[in-house]
Amino acid sequence: MIEQELERLLQDAKSDEKLKAELLNTRKSDDPVEDFCALARDKGYGINAGELMALGQNENDAKLRSVNGGGVDPIEGWDDAYEQFFMTLIWT
Repeated sequence: MIEQELERLLQDAKSDEKLKAELLNTRKSDDPVEDFCALARDKGYGINAGELMALGQNENDAKLRSVNGGGVDPIEGWDDAYEQFFMTLIWT
């Protein structure tokens, strides 16, 4: 599952400065999400853009369903697994 692949990539990047730098450099490209996913796949991680985008949306949708129509608004940014990955990578 993509959650495990992202976690594995994150843990590996924390201990491998070269990998971390390569991942961070993808953010500077014209197509950062695709380049991030392509780099991850080249390194042996099963991550693709469609699953990455769906992951964040699915998690956010599940959070909203959990309140049984309680009128909770989505929290901005919680639906973006890509950005969450990089926030964690940068700050660890």
